Amino acid sequence: DDMPDLVFTNKEAKYKNVIAEIKSLYQKGQPVLVGTADIENSEMLSRELKREKVPHEVLNAKNHEREADIIKDAGQKNSVTIATNMAGRGTDIVLGEGVVELGGLHVLGTERHESRRIDNQLRGRAGRQGDPGSSQFYVSLEDDLLRLFGSDKINGILDKLGVDEDQPVEHKMISSSIERAQQKVESRNFDIRKAILQYDDILNKQREVIYEQRKTLLTTDQLEEKIAGMLEQLLEDVMEMFISEDLHPDEWDLAGMLEYLHGIGLAKDIEASDLENKERTEIKEKITLSSLGSYQSKREKIDSERFNKIVKFLALRVIDRKWMTHLDNMDELRQGIGLRAVGQKDPLTEYKFESFDMFNELTSSIREDIVETAFKVEVEERESVPKQEINQRQLNYSSPQAALEGQSKGSDKSNAGDGSVGQATVVKEEEPGRNDPCPCGSGKKYKKCCGR
Repeated sequence: DDMPDLVFTNKEAKYKNVIAEIKSLYQKGQPVLVGTADIENSEMLSRELKREKVPHEVLNAKNHEREADIIKDAGQKNSVTIATNMAGRGTDIVLGEGVVELGGLHVLGTERHESRRIDNQLRGRAGRQGDPGSSQFYVSLEDDLLRLFGSDKINGILDKLGVDEDQPVEHKMISSSIERAQQKVESRNFDIRKAILQYDDILNKQREVIYEQRKTLLTTDQLEEKIAGMLEQLLEDVMEMFISEDLHPDEWDLAGMLEYLHGIGLAKDIEASDLENKERTEIKEKITLSSLGSYQSKREKIDSERFNKIVKFLALRVIDRKWMTHLDNMDELRQGIGLRAVGQKDPLTEYKFESFDMFNELTSSIREDIVETAFKVEVEERESVPKQEINQRQLNYSSPQAALEGQSKGSDKSNAGDGSVGQATVVKEEEPGRNDPCPCGSGKKYKKCCGR
């Protein structure tokens, strides 16, 4: 039997009546399950029941290990169980001997939740599997739900009825108003979840693109073709900046373009005079051939497979570093985009536009840094000292000066000796990337500081 809600004007009157009802049912012998919204309310009710000397059990997150024992006895005569909405769900409460004659388990809710689903779960703990039972909610106008969403209309009804503070009101109109308030909250929460999903979808699509780039770099057997493709796209962007098709050849900034390209390790053997009186296609072809020729000569200095592994490692490091920075920037954008609503703009639409621009900037920056890294990396073969010899030196020298002298002698011996000498691959970069933080510590990008 689901009885209509009892509505009070304040929480004090509500809890006073809740305690009185629990005590009355306990004295009658009917088991009671008291539902609370949080641990704080369950502990407050427990303290009040102790003052009234009503034996009871409290089931919440603090004593969840006793959940099975508490639920097992919740349907016995004279049992009083206080539970939060998260405790004891999905458990059948078995009625004890003689409880059916008393009306079965009575569920007493101390407030309405934001979701009707939670209220229905609480009601459903009574009358399971054909057993008798009853349920009723005690509500006050100071509860969060009614205070934010439904108190005005219900206040009007109470004023017309002229009820006292301590006098409960039981009316279907009030219960309907409470349900409408819950519907408002559910609708609002649904819109919030929907908006979160839409924002996340945008970032997920970007994530798929970036992860596909990483996967391609990791698995490709044609790294040189991938680098050449990135170089072609980069040259298109650079030429658009300095020698755009919209400009007359006399307005082209060939010197500026070459200075930019030299800064990222491209076309180092080309001067501005070499490009004068040439078409854009010829300029692009000359720069491409020069850059790829330099790249190929570096590959020939070392085993190509080892060189490709080095370039892949550096390229993946670029992608990961840029992607992490992009995630931080997207998070900052999302936190502040809601303010666009003040200017009568849809925050989601604005987020889509700005995130698209940021992602294009990200991919362009990744492409430039990968090309710069690949074309500026220097790979050398150095002779490495055998490990056994190193260990022997560490054992023989007892002072820094002796160690220095011994290392000098050992170096001479290793050069003159006929022992086995391994080959070590040393990777060094000539200078930081243009978009990397400047090593001088200014906090600016390298291209806007010492890299000018």
